[in-house]
Amino acid sequence: MKKIAFVLVVIIFYSCQNNSVKTNFILDDEIESKINSHLKKMTIADKVGQTCQVTLGALMKTDSKNKLIWPHEIDPEKLSVAINDYKIGSILNVSNHTFDLERWHEIIKTVQTEAMSSKLGIPIIYGIDAIHGVTYTRNSTLFPQEIGLAATWDLEHAKVMGEVTAYETRASGIPWNFSPVLDLGRKPIWSRFFETFGEDVYLGKKMGSALVNGYQGSSSRIDSLHVAACLKHYVGYSYPTTGRDRTPCLIPKRTMEEYYLPMFKESIDNGALTVMINSGEVNGIPGHANKYLLTDVLKTQWGFSGFSVSDWEDLIKLHSEHLTDSTLKQAIATAINAGVDMSMVPLSPNYKQYCDLFIELVNEGVISMNRLDDAVRRILRVKYHLNLFEKPYNKLDNYNQFASAEFRNKAYRSATESITLLKNNGVLPLSKNKKVLVVGPTSNSLICLNGAWTHTWQGLGSKNNKFISNQYNNDFPTILDAVNKKNNGIVHHINGIDFVMKDGDESEKFNSDINFLNIAKSCDYIIVCLGELPSTERPGDLNTLEMTALQKDLVRRLENFNVPKILVLVQGRPKIIRDIEPKFDAVLNAYLPGDQGGVAIADILFGDINPSGKLPYTYPLYPEVILHYDYKQTETINGNTWSNDFYQSQYDFGFGLSYSNFEYSNLKINKKKINEREEIIISVDVENTSDVTGKEVVQLYTRDHYATIAPPLKKLQRFTKIELSAKEKKTVNFTLSEKDLRFFGIENKWISENGKFSIFINQLEEEFTLIKS
Repeated sequence: MKKIAFVLVVIIFYSCQNNSVKTNFILDDEIESKINSHLKKMTIADKVGQTCQVTLGALMKTDSKNKLIWPHEIDPEKLSVAINDYKIGSILNVSNHTFDLERWHEIIKTVQTEAMSSKLGIPIIYGIDAIHGVTYTRNSTLFPQEIGLAATWDLEHAKVMGEVTAYETRASGIPWNFSPVLDLGRKPIWSRFFETFGEDVYLGKKMGSALVNGYQGSSSRIDSLHVAACLKHYVGYSYPTTGRDRTPCLIPKRTMEEYYLPMFKESIDNGALTVMINSGEVNGIPGHANKYLLTDVLKTQWGFSGFSVSDWEDLIKLHSEHLTDSTLKQAIATAINAGVDMSMVPLSPNYKQYCDLFIELVNEGVISMNRLDDAVRRILRVKYHLNLFEKPYNKLDNYNQFASAEFRNKAYRSATESITLLKNNGVLPLSKNKKVLVVGPTSNSLICLNGAWTHTWQGLGSKNNKFISNQYNNDFPTILDAVNKKNNGIVHHINGIDFVMKDGDESEKFNSDINFLNIAKSCDYIIVCLGELPSTERPGDLNTLEMTALQKDLVRRLENFNVPKILVLVQGRPKIIRDIEPKFDAVLNAYLPGDQGGVAIADILFGDINPSGKLPYTYPLYPEVILHYDYKQTETINGNTWSNDFYQSQYDFGFGLSYSNFEYSNLKINKKKINEREEIIISVDVENTSDVTGKEVVQLYTRDHYATIAPPLKKLQRFTKIELSAKEKKTVNFTLSEKDLRFFGIENKWISENGKFSIFINQLEEEFTLIKS
């Protein structure tokens, strides 16, 4: 008699269209009335001051050489001048080092007490970069960076990171977070690539919107557990032609509409309160001078009611770097008239000069009172929505969950579901009673696991040209620590390579003892941890994506040993591994997984966690040829053979292995033809044929076979992450409509066209036809 395995079938309906999130925040009549009352009482100087943002360091006590005095303390006279004489509306940043909760509350209370006792009685809105947790508060909960968060392909993880970060930011007394980054990650050499959600618009806009929802909560009036989000960097910042930070971008209108604007619009529609502006230029126009994007699109077309803020010194840079304005005064006029509402000036005496020149421009009629009133109205509106007038600061004892075990477990779960298994020749998971060698420059470094924007701007500490471990959250395990704890056998460790600094530049040096090779050949496994030091913005600019020569040489020294080798990549951008990947039996991409990354990596290596991360970008095979998953037919043509086989990648977008095996079958669509008023329902069966419970990301792509604008060969339209027990099967359903088939047409309008379309899930395909009436 033939045996039939029992299969549990569960049918679940998944639709990414039914997201119950708020729409763009509705204007509140009570708040608008209060704003009108303020504006009537305010002088030009009062209003100009509200648009001025100053860094905390400009308000601190300094010595005769203008160096900050330790311990850092606010200078009462400087604070009084800024608030009472120049009427500043905002403060940002931290003074060169991370504070604990108590110190933050002292600072915020001091600032707000001064502001609320001033003639105007308008609170300061304080902002900070808390991009993967509260990065400038000691002992905070740190999650994976955004590129790792995207690799979870799970909107719940994005929302949870937002909620925890918001809670701990408010616990620090700060109501405004300069996050999320919604720049599209299509230039992997760019130093801020790790701050993006990767290369796809749909994945990015859904993850970004979920993160904003976590930051701000479900009400347009933000409570004391949430913060105002700040979408950055609007827009086009992430695609510099050279790959270097803050350098020119060339982005045609169609590409801007289809690829770069949608992520921002999604979160604006879902209520995001503020936007930070692109520091670079697009098509020759600096972001801070682009009236079309700042006013016509953002505020008029989209109806954005919050305010826009410049990035660091960017109004000044219109004059000093972009060279579009011959004077600083002219630069201020250009930016404000383009639609900038608040200027991150942010230093002293620059902020005083900014205010004085702005007042002159209003008196001269170069900047209208209507434009000034509009900017101030927007700023006051956000302050009211944050309830800062009633509660300019909160009590510390209201936040007893700060850095709790619950929060850190949430960060750990995000890390485990982000880490992506790219190769496994059967060596993983590892046995726990073996002799293991852990080697490589990222093997025993917490700062490498976290990346930049971690306690300091660049995410590292330096002393005497040598890197030191971060001094604030240093009680979490590195990869080495976690492997030591997990493995019951013997663990050897040799860095092999040390990251060092020389004359301000990152370099590497070989560092291994005489027994290095003898230890390696006597081990059962070799875990090689490669990657890069934390960096961002201009200090993170690179000339190539190639893995460094010394790191590749380290691999070469180990390759002849007949010992299973596992490569663990700790990196913010995909370094080229084409020549070293064949030497490894398994490859794990950890991205920048945060404080919990060491334990998460070890748990995956030894099988306590089943990996479920998927790549949020196409991992390039060569540094010179960067192709994305939504390539076009012409990009696949091989000039030597004239066949369509030229597309090459190290690993594809959406790829990631598991210790489970998943099989897809029974792809069905409910209609073979639809019109513009109908929906099409797609279903597919996914079965876990293994004996190991696992999670799988079900990804739905479409193809428009022919279009008046050359179409890509596939486009991500829906995804969901499901968990399947051993031998379990689930039916997953998605819904699409005509709107999902639209593109930006020849006449610069969003259109769809009649014709044949394909739906792809895994290796399965179904076709349907759009016939509009």
